[in-house]
Amino acid sequence: MTRLLVGPFNRVEGDLEVSLDIEDGRVTRAHVNAPMYRGFEQILQGKKPHDALVYVPRICGICSVSQSVACARALADLGGIQPPANGQHVTNVILATENLADHLTHFYLFFMPDFTRPVYAHQAWHAEAVRRFDPQTGEQTRAATAARQRWFTLMGTLAGKWPHTQSIEPGGSTRPVEAAERIRLLAKVREFRSFLERQLFAAPLELVSSLDSEQALWTWHAQDPWRGDFRLFLSMVQSLGLCSLGQGPGRYLSYGAYPQPEGHFEFASGVWHADTARLTPLDASAIREDATHAWLSDAAGPRHPLEGITLPEADKPEAYTWNKAPRLAGQVIETGAIARQLASAHPLVLDAVQRHGGTVFTRVLARALELARVLPLMEKWLGQLQPQAPYCLPSPALTEGVGVGLSEAARGSLGHWVVASRGLIANYQIVAPTTWNFSPRDKAGTPGALEQALQGALVQPGELTPVSVQHIVRSFDPCMVCTVH
Repeated sequence: MTRLLVGPFNRVEGDLEVSLDIEDGRVTRAHVNAPMYRGFEQILQGKKPHDALVYVPRICGICSVSQSVACARALADLGGIQPPANGQHVTNVILATENLADHLTHFYLFFMPDFTRPVYAHQAWHAEAVRRFDPQTGEQTRAATAARQRWFTLMGTLAGKWPHTQSIEPGGSTRPVEAAERIRLLAKVREFRSFLERQLFAAPLELVSSLDSEQALWTWHAQDPWRGDFRLFLSMVQSLGLCSLGQGPGRYLSYGAYPQPEGHFEFASGVWHADTARLTPLDASAIREDATHAWLSDAAGPRHPLEGITLPEADKPEAYTWNKAPRLAGQVIETGAIARQLASAHPLVLDAVQRHGGTVFTRVLARALELARVLPLMEKWLGQLQPQAPYCLPSPALTEGVGVGLSEAARGSLGHWVVASRGLIANYQIVAPTTWNFSPRDKAGTPGALEQALQGALVQPGELTPVSVQHIVRSFDPCMVCTVH
């Protein structure tokens, strides 16, 4: 057996190291280490509850809106506040703007550059991959970066700035949208639609969303295998066997995405189980964080976030990360776009996951599909705004009680739990998507989702940063600064 330490990873938000045990050219055991500690949960203690809206967006410069939304929902729960319809629609548009930008960034800037590596020089598509996706000179890399910049100009109208947006409140959104502004916003959304339909998919979004099976996907792909960047990716999937690479734990968590005034989610909540192909209701009271293998106190064992503690123990024996190990009813969970699309029963993702499981292929497929599905929803939400109706309700004094804010970031399920006492925060706990996916072993020694997915990955002779490991890690799209909040 040999041991290989991979890291730090480039094209990742924050620091990440992965220790691999290798036998006969395959990974037999993995330990995932988040080597940085930041301490936001400690910083928030003793602050006024409403001040959390200033602190939590600064956890991350990529998904700051996601943190704001989860915090606002926790404070709304604490204060018994229900935002008006306009506030919900605008908050959804702001969050979707960030989430779709994350999906675009992940595909073009984080994931696809690995296919330009010399190890793939013998592949028929390699020269085309270099032309499109080289990190410095790639034609599509530059085009996607420009499209992302224009896309984020929506935030100027909707929220004043990005990142660390401050317009999201427990009572809704503080920035009303005038009728003329809505027309300009729709024009920006349709410009982004044009990029997706011309460059990424080379097809209408509605056509992509309507693909109802894996066979339908491959039939569409076969019509012109290199037309559009997503179909070129599908060609890589076929030639490299990405359908089976990086098998996850088989349980997928979604808190529900984009709540509507009528009380439902655009993408449903629940836990989808691969062994039964069924969705079960979410029981958030069954969440526990296990700190057995984290450089954090694990006094009294696994704890629900409302009772969680965050106390560093840097010299703790058997620990190897700053990340806790969240579990749902004691089980390892995977979260992300794949979970949202399974929970909402999209037939293409259901079929692909039932055939292959949670793999590099199905994770990236779900994120691309979400680009096609969410953008038309944004057009709908903007069309539903009532300019003369309220956008935000005032918040009462938040002094005593508990609040829970559950949301869906691009990378998956994000939860904030707040306990207020005498007008101050007594406890604040956050479980981020990468906390779930990159968790260490728990008290029973069960590996986290990524640790399981890395088992069996191929390590070619002489590789110091195995390309298969890179593909698996990037299919989860880690955000380590959120993990070690």
